[in-house]
Amino acid sequence: MSVSRPFRATDLFKFNHINLDIWTETYGISFYLNYLSRWPDLCIAEESPNGRMMGYIIGKAEGTGAEWHGHVTALTVAPEYRRLSLARKLVHVLEHVSDEAYRGFFVDLYVRCTNYTAISMYEGFGYSVYRRVREYYGSLGKGRNAKDEEDAFDMRKPLSRDPLRRSVRTNGREFIVSAHDVS
Repeated sequence: MSVSRPFRATDLFKFNHINLDIWTETYGISFYLNYLSRWPDLCIAEESPNGRMMGYIIGKAEGTGAEWHGHVTALTVAPEYRRLSLARKLVHVLEHVSDEAYRGFFVDLYVRCTNYTAISMYEGFGYSVYRRVREYYGSLGKGRNAKDEEDAFDMRKPLSRDPLRRSVRTNGREFIVSAHDVS
């Protein structure tokens, strides 16, 4: 059992056990506070009955015209709470708010091309690869096990304002752009 609730600034002191995952980006406090002040309805936490954070999603609304959309900036669930559909629940809330409140055309997210588990999960949620972004991510780790810059998949899911599915493409994995081309 879990409770969905708005992500709060005080959660920044309670999410270390979630952010220790190597795939999870951790940002500075001002980054999170900016999101919480600008898009509070796109920042949601999952909490256990005893008050322990189980996971969270941080999102925003951005773009112009037909590119107006919701964006998943961070989604993560603590390892001990995975495979309980919490990620699906969080993404669904962000999609609903992006569709109903922000009237976006689609929701997008970026995921490392080597994060096969996440890619499969997002595909199961109805997302597809729109394009591959070269060297989107900086180095991962330190020392001899460090990875150099890594490509990302820009994955998208159309919302109700895109009934013709113009925000998706069939050959997205082969459509390659530079990180400099992504705003």
